Amino acid sequence: MNYIWGAMMLISIISSIITGRVDETVNAVFEGAHSSVDTLISLAGAMCFWTGIMKIAERSGISYIFSRLISPITRYLFPGSSSEARRYITMNMTANLLGMGNAATPMGMLAAEALDKENKKPDIPSANLSMLVVINTTAFQLIPTTIIALRASAGSVDVVSVIVPIWLTSLFSLAAGIAAVKIMNRSL
Repeated sequence: MNYIWGAMMLISIISSIITGRVDETVNAVFEGAHSSVDTLISLAGAMCFWTGIMKIAERSGISYIFSRLISPITRYLFPGSSSEARRYITMNMTANLLGMGNAATPMGMLAAEALDKENKKPDIPSANLSMLVVINTTAFQLIPTTIIALRASAGSVDVVSVIVPIWLTSLFSLAAGIAAVKIMNRSL
């Protein structure tokens, strides 16, 4: 990947020299750096807000209630998994549901470790670990906070207008991913 990025930068510099647009390239580099810092700051603010909400939900017991509500789903999707693994999976799914992908990552890693301990063939990912990866990759987001924050930082007039299409596409991709893992594990 580093070679690809390096090649793209080298081609851009050579192209700007050949076309006589070195000034425009330099200005674009500085403008890109400026806008990336602005975007990073606005995303950090949104991340802090939603991570705080998640911590409040955890301490108030709301996440435990949610865990109990979705436990039939996690038992079906992750048969034979330990209660420890399902607890981490539930927290991971809750964070993803709220659109907090970065906050979901630590719980996903703990869930993966717990599932890996239960794996009888350590060289081959288990069906439950495969399901966790698919659910994380295709996570349904009730509140797509990152997209909303990016649209707000870009000056969008209606930042939430993309929520319904995001719900539909993430729901369909999640269903397709779950079906694929179930089918593949039956065929093995």
